[in-house]
Order: sequence, then C-alpha cells, then structure tokens
Amino acid sequence: MAKLQGFEFWSRTLGGARHVVAPMVDQSELAWRLLSRRHGAQLCYTPMLHAQVFVRDANYRKENLYCEVCPEDRPLIVQFCANDPEVFVQAALLAQDHCDAIDLNLGCPQMIAKRGHYGAFLQEEWDLLQRMKIEKTVRYAQMLEKAGCQLLTVHGRTKEQRGPLSGAASWEHIKAVRKAVAIPVFANGNIQCLQDVERCLRDTGVQGVMSAEGNLHNPALFEGRSPAVWELAEEYLDLVRQHPCPLSYVRAHLFKLWHHTLQVHQQLREELAKVKTLEGIAAVSWELKLRCQEEMARQQGEKPASDLPFFHWICQPYVRPGPREGSRNAGACSKRALEEEEGSTEVLSKNKQKKQLRNPHKTFDPSLKPKYAKCDQCGNPKGNRCVFNLCRGCCKKRAFKETADCPGHGLLFKTKLEKSLACKGPQLGLQEPQQAGPGAPGGFSEVVGSALA
Repeated sequence: MAKLQGFEFWSRTLGGARHVVAPMVDQSELAWRLLSRRHGAQLCYTPMLHAQVFVRDANYRKENLYCEVCPEDRPLIVQFCANDPEVFVQAALLAQDHCDAIDLNLGCPQMIAKRGHYGAFLQEEWDLLQRMKIEKTVRYAQMLEKAGCQLLTVHGRTKEQRGPLSGAASWEHIKAVRKAVAIPVFANGNIQCLQDVERCLRDTGVQGVMSAEGNLHNPALFEGRSPAVWELAEEYLDLVRQHPCPLSYVRAHLFKLWHHTLQVHQQLREELAKVKTLEGIAAVSWELKLRCQEEMARQQGEKPASDLPFFHWICQPYVRPGPREGSRNAGACSKRALEEEEGSTEVLSKNKQKKQLRNPHKTFDPSLKPKYAKCDQCGNPKGNRCVFNLCRGCCKKRAFKETADCPGHGLLFKTKLEKSLACKGPQLGLQEPQQAGPGAPGGFSEVVGSALA
C-alpha cells in the first residue's frame, strides 16, 4: 500500500486524533498510556527514545518498545531524538512494525539535549535567533514540511522557556504555522482542562491538541472530568501490575497525581519517597485516600480553604510558579517554599539538609561563601596560580594551542614536547618546535588536535 500523506495519514492511520498524550521521558510508559486512553486520549507517544542506543542495544528496544503485544495501545507514535540521519533511519526501520508513525524530537529544551546535540538545539543548525520571531518559526515549519514531514507538533515556546521560566505558550505562533503549512498540526501548551483543548482547537485551527503536564496531574482531562485522585491512582497501579515498569516511574506518577494533597500531608510525602516496592507505594496511596475521605466527611458543603479551584484530593492542574519576583502572586502552590530574601531562615531543601547532616557546621549563607576571582574567558573561578588567569578548562585549551606550560594547573605541554624531542636524539637538541602545517604528517598539533576532537 502506498504511503499515506498529510491529512489522509492523520485521518486514516491516526484515526483523526484530536486528544493527544505527549511524549514524556520516564512518564509516558505503557501503563500510563493505557490509563490515558481509557479516559479520553485518542493518540499517545512513547517517551523520547535515543535513536543511537535503540539501534545498538537490543535490551533497550525490548524494554521500551518490543514488549508484549497490546492492541489497545494504538495508534502509537514512537519519538526519537537523533542528530545523524542514517542512525535515525535505522532506528525507524527497527521500530516501524510496533507503531503507526515515527517522530523526530526537535523541541526538547533540557540541558541533556544541548549536551547530546539534539531536540530544540538542532535549531541552531538553522541559525535561529535566540528568541524566534513568528516569520522564522513559519519558515522553519515550511522547511520541515518540504523535507517530508507529514505531521507537525508546535510547542509554542522557545527552548529558554523551561522550568520556572516556562511561562505561557504562544498560540499566535501555532496559528501562524497552521496557516502556513499543508500538513496536520498539533498544538502543545497552556492545556489544563477540556475547555482549554476546545478553545485551542478553535483559536489556532490545529487538528489536535497535545497535553503533558496537564495529563500527568489529571489523566481524565480529555474526558472533561476531575475525579478523586485515588480513583485514578488505584486504576493506574492495577495497570502497572499487569504491565510492569520501573518503580521510579510509578513513584513519579503518584507524586504528580497526589501533588496538592502531599502539600498537606508532608509525612506521607516522605514515606512515598522512601518506600522500595510497588505494594509499599500502593499502601501510601491508600493511606492518603483514607485521610482525604476523613476530611471529606468533615467538610461537607464547605468550599476549599486554599487558592485551589477544588479540594486538594480532586485531580486538578498544577500551575508552575514563575521566577522568584512573580511567584508570590502566581496563585499556585509551589513545590518548595522559596526563600523570601537572602539569609532567610526558612527550611532548607532536602539536599541541603542532607549536607548539613554530614557536616553540622556547614552554612548556606551566601554572604559567607568565599569569593573567587573569575576566569577571563568564561566566568568560572580561575586558578589562583594560573599563568593565563583562566580556569582549568580554558587554560588547558590555551596551553595546548600555544604549546605552553601552566604549573598552577599541572599542564606541561611544552615540557613534555621538549622531552619527547630530546629522546629522539641529540641532533634535534632543545630547539623550539616548528609548527606543523595542517597537512604535515606527524605534526604535534595535528595528532593531539585530532584526539581532542
């Protein structure tokens, strides 16, 4: 059968899906996808898979895709991160019999994507500005369409918008892309309830709407329901028993589902973090259910005392707090109390508490931190005895380039070269080495430079 294109592919292969669960690392595993499909999701993505690892590692393929046959988990799109066309094609060929489409991640903004040179950082190959204008976004989408893309998901944010800086997604950009291409477009961003889905479809003209964080806090989002948390938590745990996954995935899902309740019952939050078995996690979830039901009995007819739209035991959105200066008025619960000012006596983070247990005299007062002179090139602390006034990384590059020594950092490029030349015979003497041209065989800079590259 000929390959379906564009809207025909979306309509026939993907069933005209409008409600889409996003690819989420360690969070969109089979059990969660099945839960989401039971509650209104029409299309799911796998977590982002690394194409190179998928090609070379049979166990990785088995754990992430080659699992038991599950007809309910279709249509399914497999997402890869990749930066090599040949590797990407090989991974797609290995995955094609287990899914309905292959997706290339061009949107991941995390630092791991920058280090791996994939996701949103592939945009740098196209000389995008740090913050893309609508015109450039449209041209970028048109370039992908011309390259053979059959469906495009637009996240509506720049790669700098992550964590507390995520902010609102730009539906204006998404609408502009939808108008500019002749292939189906999915929108992602600002989706917290079914009304948001319907408004996004109407305002942007896209074919489908994708949810990530909204889905994690309320898997019944696409049904337009906000059930009691324990209803979905128990259903998910039953699915995990049928389709096992790493305990870390399960724990992360329960933290999201019970997020607002765990702000009230801090002790159970600690227990959920410590339990080592699936049944232990289920026991904590059951205890949370009992406590919430006791509160329900006491609060019949009352309204929530907090700023939340519903009582904390109801599935509802979690709105990320903005940067520190805007977080006080964000109207949402934060994951951890932010320090109001420098030197605040508020509770330390868990990480800092652990450090203080190991060293009771340790202080986290920024005013008492030692002051370091900065590297002239990158701003990191420079070496106190560096001859170039640089940090070790910058010093190493410069010392190598100039074939020089820096005793302060223990870098002896010049000394080692002189010893090497001296060992070749007295006829070479200790004269200054000649710089080898780029094509000269055996040149010092050529050999070591290739090793560093």
